[in-house]
Amino acid sequence: MRIKRPLAAAAAVAAAAAICLPAQAIATPPSPQSSATAQTARMPLERQVLHSGDGWASAGAGTTGGAGATADRVFDVHNRAELVAALAVAGTEPRIIRVHGDIAANTTADGKSLTCEDYAAGTGFSLQQYLYDYDPARYGTDREPEGAQETARRKAAASQAAVIRWDIPGNTTIVGASPDSSITGAALRINRANNVIFRNLTVRDSADCFPAWDPTDGAEGNWNSEYDLLQIINGSTNVWVDHSHFTDAPNLDKLQPLYFGRKYQVHDGAVDVTNGSDLVTMSYNRFSDHDKLLLIGSTDSTNRGDVGKLRVTIHHNVFDNVGQRAPRVRYGQVDVYNNHFLTTADSPTPYGYTFGAGVESHIHAEANAFTLPSTIPASAAISHFKGKVITTIGNTVNGKAVDLRQAYNSAAAADKQLAEDTSWKPVFRTQVHPAQAVPALLDGNVGPIYMAGEKR
Repeated sequence: MRIKRPLAAAAAVAAAAAICLPAQAIATPPSPQSSATAQTARMPLERQVLHSGDGWASAGAGTTGGAGATADRVFDVHNRAELVAALAVAGTEPRIIRVHGDIAANTTADGKSLTCEDYAAGTGFSLQQYLYDYDPARYGTDREPEGAQETARRKAAASQAAVIRWDIPGNTTIVGASPDSSITGAALRINRANNVIFRNLTVRDSADCFPAWDPTDGAEGNWNSEYDLLQIINGSTNVWVDHSHFTDAPNLDKLQPLYFGRKYQVHDGAVDVTNGSDLVTMSYNRFSDHDKLLLIGSTDSTNRGDVGKLRVTIHHNVFDNVGQRAPRVRYGQVDVYNNHFLTTADSPTPYGYTFGAGVESHIHAEANAFTLPSTIPASAAISHFKGKVITTIGNTVNGKAVDLRQAYNSAAAADKQLAEDTSWKPVFRTQVHPAQAVPALLDGNVGPIYMAGEKR
C-alpha cells in the first residue's frame, strides 16, 4: 500500500521538490511554491547545475555537467544508434544529451530487437548443455566452471556487452526530455569520467542473458550477473544522479527460474560507486523492485583505490520494495538523510536489510523514514559486514522515533556490535526535514517529473 500525501503537506512537498539552479542564473533561490514546470521555464533542465552545498558532489570543483554546451554539442536522441553516437562524439567540451521516449539497448544499429539467442549465435553456448555440464551433482561444488561451455558463455556475454554497455563521458548532462523518457536494457557506466549530471530518466532491466554459475559462492552456490543499471567506477568524480527511477520492472527477479536450486539471477546493482570513485550526490530518485541497490566500495581489499574516496550523499530518495544495499558501504563517508524506505507486506522483492556496514565504512544515517510491515523488526535495518561504527540519528519506523543502531545492537552478537561513528560529521547538505515529514514530502516528487526546457 502506497503512502498518500495529505493536502496539508503540499507546501512542504513543493519546497522539497525545488531543483537547485545555477547561481549565475538566479541570484536567490526559487520560491518554495515554484512548480517543476515553472522552474525549468526559468532555466532549462539540461542547463541546471548542482547547487553549492548539495551533497558530496558539490565539493571540489562542483558538478556542472554539460550545462555550458554550445549548440553543436546538444543532442536529441530517440534510439540506441543516436544515443551511442552522441556519447561517442569526440572532445571534452561540455555536452548535453536529451533522451526522447524509450531507448531499447538490446537492438541492432537499425533498430531490430536482439534476443539472448542472437547473442549466443555462433559461440557454441547452450543453456541446456551448460546446466548439464555444471550440475553440482556431476561437476562438484569446490571449483568454478571451466571448459567448453564456460568459454562459450563468456563469448556470448561479450557479444551482449558490446551492444548494451555504454560509457557516459565527462562534462556531460544526460536528461530525459520528458517524464516518460527511459532507457531499457542498458548497462550504463560513468567510467574514469568527471563532472556528470544524470537526471529525469527511468532506467530499467539491465538483464544479463548469460549469468555465471559459481558453486563456491556461499553455502549453496549462486548465479551471478554482470550488469548494473548505472556504474560510477574507476576514479570518476563529481557525479549528480537526480530525479531518476531505477527498477527491474517488469522483468522481476521473482519471475526468473531456479537452476540448481538457486534463483537464475539476471540483475546485479542499481547504482554502484566503486574503484576509487568519489564525490557523488543521489537526490530525489526512486528505486523500486530491485534487490541489490547501492554498493559503495569495491571489495574488502585496499588495492582498488577506495581508501579516502567513496564520499557519497544519498538524500530525499524513495526506496520502494527493494531488497538490500541501500547502501552497503566499504571505506566511504556516506551521508544518508531524509530518505523513505518503504516495504510492503506483499513486496515482490524479499527484504534483507537497508544499511550494510562494511570494512572501514562510515555511514551517517539521519532523519530517514522507514515504513515496514510488522514482520520486519527495526533491528533488521542494519547488517554487519565487518564494519565497526555507524551513526543513526532521528530516524523513524512507521512514524515512531527509533534508535536504529541500538535496535540492531540489541539483536546482534557480541562480536558484531556497532559503535557510534564520531570520526566525521556531514557538512554538504540541503535542508534536513524531520523524519516524520519525509513520506508526505517525497510522495509524487521523486523520479522523473520534468520537461526539458529546450526542444528540437
